[in-house]
Amino acid sequence: MDMPMPVTLKMGDLMSEEEFFQFCQMNDTLEFERDSQGNIILMSPTGSFTGNLNLRVSGQLYLWNEENCLGEVFDSSTGFTLPNGAVRSPDVSWIRQERWDMLSQDQKEGFAPICPDFVIEIRSKSDGLKYLLDKMSEYIANGSQLGWLIDRFEDKVYVYNADKSVVIHESLQVMLSGEAVLPGFTLNLGAVIK
Repeated sequence: MDMPMPVTLKMGDLMSEEEFFQFCQMNDTLEFERDSQGNIILMSPTGSFTGNLNLRVSGQLYLWNEENCLGEVFDSSTGFTLPNGAVRSPDVSWIRQERWDMLSQDQKEGFAPICPDFVIEIRSKSDGLKYLLDKMSEYIANGSQLGWLIDRFEDKVYVYNADKSVVIHESLQVMLSGEAVLPGFTLNLGAVIK
């Protein structure tokens, strides 16, 4: 059976933020997000190739961050509560240290109420492109300063900027820049994908 992903369960306001967090903990073998209307989005696990690419990309960001000590890097299992109320889990994300340090320990233990400064989404075979494009726009609207959507199925990279401009690279053979958000960080995507 070929079910399109992600699947949205219409919930409205039936669950509070804390109840949604508990729901996710009780079902920790599944991946969920929640949209700004409170609907639960059931995500499928990524395929092996996409998971490996995700690790390669996040590893590059992690190494840059270890050298520069400017913030915190998060993996694809991390949920964040955005200002609009949605709970999202970018494939890779980064938050400036001073913003992360402003959160309480309790906030850090749950779906932290913060939108990452930098996000990456990597399209997997089960991801609809429109869903990811909308998600990237949502990150920017909620405070992300820079975002990359890597679409290896259409050989494109979408670079989202805080001013809401989007630059589209028509190839995966591209050198991506962290710009002023991640000073000195570059990703040779073609070399990482191999």
